Amino acid sequence: MPLSTAHVATSRPERYVKQLISHMSHKAAAELTDHGRGTIAFRHGTCTLVSAGDELILIAAAADNDAVAGVQDVITRHLLRFATQEELRIDWTEPVAGDALRIVDPSIDDYLRAHCTPADELLRELAATTREATGHAAGMQISADEGALLSMLVRLSGARRAIEIGVFTGYSSLCIARALPADGQLIACDVSREWTAIARTFWERAGVADRIDLRIGPALETLRALPAEPAYDFAFIDADKANYPAYYEEVVPRLNSGGLLVLDNVFLGGRVLDPAFQEESHLAMRRVNEAIAGDDRLDCVMLPVRDGVTLARKR
Repeated sequence: MPLSTAHVATSRPERYVKQLISHMSHKAAAELTDHGRGTIAFRHGTCTLVSAGDELILIAAAADNDAVAGVQDVITRHLLRFATQEELRIDWTEPVAGDALRIVDPSIDDYLRAHCTPADELLRELAATTREATGHAAGMQISADEGALLSMLVRLSGARRAIEIGVFTGYSSLCIARALPADGQLIACDVSREWTAIARTFWERAGVADRIDLRIGPALETLRALPAEPAYDFAFIDADKANYPAYYEEVVPRLNSGGLLVLDNVFLGGRVLDPAFQEESHLAMRRVNEAIAGDDRLDCVMLPVRDGVTLARKR
């Protein structure tokens, strides 16, 4: 259970962030990453420091409880040493695993759903058909509010040509294709003929089948077979997580200037925050998240929507 936080009431949080970063820089990899935010990477774990109004937020992360306790101890001792003009109270939460984090509180989730444009009858039927036909795998389908977000992003970006990696039963494809102009095109990549057969039926019923070019086979092969120059306005990645870095590298060069890249599941249920999770998919998602944030070809923002959604606009 390797994540723990502390909310420290103080009138000078930014000052403490700077002091900790400055003091720890000769003992660890300490960096002031943004205004009022810093990170300290020890051999056994990390601590993120955030100045937020009248409090200092501390986030300790490590691979196990003993390592978290070590990070807590170092930060607590040094912070108390700096507090010469006030008495600080530093109470760390019990360590929790990343997959135990509640990304969206149920009450917020309910309110959000009640205040989004609702899915129409065809999308609701597709969702029901997916649950009946795929069982537990139905969890791979995006939610109605995320589908509405995709449609809005396509319309706002004025996209005409789009790429989707990961079709499943076609809910997201339908949301994207409906938002394209009548002469728009979506290249939809998937490996399953069984699940995309459901998608085809609903695309036909929605009257957008002529806008969707379904390509069955490994998505990397499909992408690499496309011309390497910019030609697409929108791309959505929601497929096997281990290949996210490769998908991203293939898609970005093919986006037009101003084109929008959207990645789903960038939190992996909170596992990307937790150093204890070291499976291939966890490592790959961390790599792609870091790569996008540091890519000077892109402007990006990560949203706490569902399981995390990243929007990246090509410059």
